Amino acid sequence: MSEYQGDDAEYMADEYEMEDVDEEMDDEFCLEKWRLRNSKVADTTAAQARSGKDIQGIPWDRLSITREEYRQTRLEQYKNYENIPHSGEVSASKSEILNVSGHVAPSEKHPGSLLEGFSQTQVSTLAVKDKLLVAGGFQGELICKHLDRHGVSFCSRTTYDDNAITNALEIYTSSSGAVHFTASNNDCGVRDFDMEKFQLSKHFRFPWPVNHTSLSPDGKLLIIVGDNPEGMMVDSQTGKTVMPLCGHLDFSFASAWHPDGVTFATGNQDKTCRVWDVRNLSESVAVLKGNLGAIRSIRYSSDGQYMAMAEPADFVHVYDVKNGYEKEQEIDFFGEISGISFSPDTESLFIGVWDRTYGSLLEYGRCRNYSYLDSLM
Repeated sequence: MSEYQGDDAEYMADEYEMEDVDEEMDDEFCLEKWRLRNSKVADTTAAQARSGKDIQGIPWDRLSITREEYRQTRLEQYKNYENIPHSGEVSASKSEILNVSGHVAPSEKHPGSLLEGFSQTQVSTLAVKDKLLVAGGFQGELICKHLDRHGVSFCSRTTYDDNAITNALEIYTSSSGAVHFTASNNDCGVRDFDMEKFQLSKHFRFPWPVNHTSLSPDGKLLIIVGDNPEGMMVDSQTGKTVMPLCGHLDFSFASAWHPDGVTFATGNQDKTCRVWDVRNLSESVAVLKGNLGAIRSIRYSSDGQYMAMAEPADFVHVYDVKNGYEKEQEIDFFGEISGISFSPDTESLFIGVWDRTYGSLLEYGRCRNYSYLDSLM
């Protein structure tokens, strides 16, 4: 916490006689004693609070216990009054959706589905949209589960090649209203599955392993990135190249379309995210740099106002799209990042941290500046 300015410090010393208080305070009870001795506390302005002064006027720098220590003491020792014993200990309920540590087999019968299922699948990627969950594995496994149905709906293996990792999945709704998903694979293939028929509908092959694909909002174009510095924009129906994407210096691992269908972004091991405009793909319109590693995940909020990009660890960057990506918020923490996602209503940003010790799901809420009151005459 910031230190007080000289004038404030002198005032606090005179008002509270903190030197005398410190001599007789134990760490656990110092704040209570300070409260009893100082029943009148000067108001704290918003400007003072922003500069570091305690909002309640408590001079923590002059007490023998820090705010953090006292907060922990309160959390451990505060006695909550309850009419019904242990009512305050009830936490939010959690339920298991899919467990792949053992044997997983489909409970529904569909052509092409592997009825024998899989055992001990190592999940390499995951996608959820509406009522469908799709998990991809390191051996080309695909496991599909409808969240409103019991059991697993569909199991398939994209390939039996040694280089079979399912790198990315994207669920979307086709122009006919059918639910599909695309699977990007290390065997250089991109496969499209129709989940209404539970069938493979398209299979495109490329010269190098495909790490990620993104379908344009109108469903006509696919962005393909992988183990090549150049990406591709291809026709989603034929797989034919529309335009190469030149500018990155290393292999790419992420891509995402802006909801307007005009711009999209790609993330690369050269520590940059490039923003492209479909009306002129000769060069990227913006180059956004990370701090320590590849840009591994990119997401746009559904309203198109923000774009988030994640590095392999420790950093997630959030950009203000409407201001030309010039304003950035950097989220700084510790741990390897498993993925990022905005909530459908854009009010939250979720960050998965898969650190063995501090593994967690971080949620950041969107702050809004309601300025309409300022416009009143």
